[in-house]
Amino acid sequence: MQPAAEILEGSAQDVLLLCDHASNAVPDDVDLGIAPELLDLHIAIDIGAAAVTRALAASLGASAILATVSRLVIDLHREPDHVGLIPHRSDGHLIPGNEGADRQARIARFHAPYHRLIRARIRARRPKLILSIHSFTPCLEHGGTPRPWEVGVLYNRDTRAALPAVQFFRDQGLITGDNEPYSGRLLNATLNRHAEGQGIPSVAIEIRNDLIRDPAGVERWSQILAGLTNSLRNHLA
Repeated sequence: MQPAAEILEGSAQDVLLLCDHASNAVPDDVDLGIAPELLDLHIAIDIGAAAVTRALAASLGASAILATVSRLVIDLHREPDHVGLIPHRSDGHLIPGNEGADRQARIARFHAPYHRLIRARIRARRPKLILSIHSFTPCLEHGGTPRPWEVGVLYNRDTRAALPAVQFFRDQGLITGDNEPYSGRLLNATLNRHAEGQGIPSVAIEIRNDLIRDPAGVERWSQILAGLTNSLRNHLA
């Protein structure tokens, strides 16, 4: 059986990295009814996010939890009752195989185990900071407008890490979105549950995916995020 997540073990216990949209994998017994090439698009995976998470974990010596299933199968970064949990359409692309999907079965098979694993990890080794790594497309295929930000900082009510993160990126000369390209007050499910809900400072980092499509971009952004993490460690100490 496919594991709920991939865990990278690190010696630094104060920081935990999460990557909800790390994979475009679809189990053999799940038929989405789409062309295979769609699995390489942002609708199926946060392009570059897994590579940045791995590089950052290695740089920091931090632990990381990476999803092992595509967001087209089930979006692990949504509440179980969210209308987009099992998408029927994504950025104009129909996902016909999801029309008759057994919602509760997919939650039980993928969503619930993933979040149980994160919860257990945090209970066993409570971090002082949680970073969630995502990426966004420069422009949606259907009806989108150009997104000028190089990086976005998403957060809900807890701003202890988020506002310093916005300032850090801007001090680096980066075009930084404060709750852009969309608001963490609307889409922040994983951190709401496992960070804010547990009183742990956190921040969701959205990197524009054209900046992390190659090894040089991944290396650059892992170094930037390592600098951010150390800055937040000092700020939150």
